[in-house]
Amino acid sequence: MTSKQRSYLKGIAMTTEPVVQIGKSGLTPELTNAVDEALEARELIKITVLKNCLEDGKAIAGMLSERTRSEVVQIIGKKIVLYRQAKDEKKRKIVLPVK
Repeated sequence: MTSKQRSYLKGIAMTTEPVVQIGKSGLTPELTNAVDEALEARELIKITVLKNCLEDGKAIAGMLSERTRSEVVQIIGKKIVLYRQAKDEKKRKIVLPVK
């Protein structure tokens, strides 16, 4: 992903509300499945890491992106933004700038 594409996605993410919250139970298989489903439906999602979560936000973002085959767009404090292009061309909502 180029810096231009990342910047474009950051702009979209600014107006997006968080879809998933990670609490004290941390990363569970159910949470990973929920993130995977949200990525398939929306392509770009914002995740909030709550204060009672003991894990680091960067570590969570890395594990989630690896498990869901997505890309980390940005991490700001306790907010994580992930992107994964929809597999089905008909479901694609976000058109990235050309490389």
